[in-house]
Amino acid sequence: MTISQPSAAPRLTRADGSPLRILVVDDEASLTDLLTMALRYEGWDVRSANGGQDALTTAREFRPDAMVLDVMMPDLDGLQVLSRLRQNNDETPVLFLTAKDSVEDRVTGLTAGGDDYVTKPFSLEEVVARLRGLVRRSQISVSEAGDSRIVVGDLVLDEESYEVSRAGRPIELTATEFELLRFLMRNPRRVLSKAQILDRVWSYDFGGKSSVVEIYISYLRKKIDVGEQPMIHTVRGVGYVIKPTA
Repeated sequence: MTISQPSAAPRLTRADGSPLRILVVDDEASLTDLLTMALRYEGWDVRSANGGQDALTTAREFRPDAMVLDVMMPDLDGLQVLSRLRQNNDETPVLFLTAKDSVEDRVTGLTAGGDDYVTKPFSLEEVVARLRGLVRRSQISVSEAGDSRIVVGDLVLDEESYEVSRAGRPIELTATEFELLRFLMRNPRRVLSKAQILDRVWSYDFGGKSSVVEIYISYLRKKIDVGEQPMIHTVRGVGYVIKPTA
């Protein structure tokens, strides 16, 4: 792990001005202590858990805004913890932390409902930057525009309430799904490449692997286009576009 002082950046808080709540879960006490110290340096309210069961209990009590979750733990592993959170409709953004570094392991974590992935060894600065990105994509963000709604055809996205509906039907999205849909809807009828989507939604090149974009586009289609005329289209060899139905 590379230890470096986090770079100076605008301090992120909750919408009411209180500190962000971050839960750090890892069975290595030394690593948990180090991450806790770095995140508290950002002015965040940080709590830790040393295993899967402890993480579930602490998450219920603490209600974090984001979570750093180790994959390999002795009782419940990180994927099991995330699965139980999502089953309880807990959409807390999750940054997976693990020694596994293959593309398959990354995609497994993301398809399980995780939002980002950092492999050991890592720099504390990178973890902070990734968490800041997750928080900006989550419900913490507040729109400065006079009208917080984005409308494409019968699809409506509200950037302040984080509500999405199509033809009046409410649609539940994770933080990453919401950010992906927002990016598409801010660029209606414009074909966006996978590279553009990776850069905007994930804020970094995901190892050059565009499969994560395909996975999340498929998630959106199941929620947005189910039972309706499709709005999200693939332009083969180029990217994706959203446009109103005829």
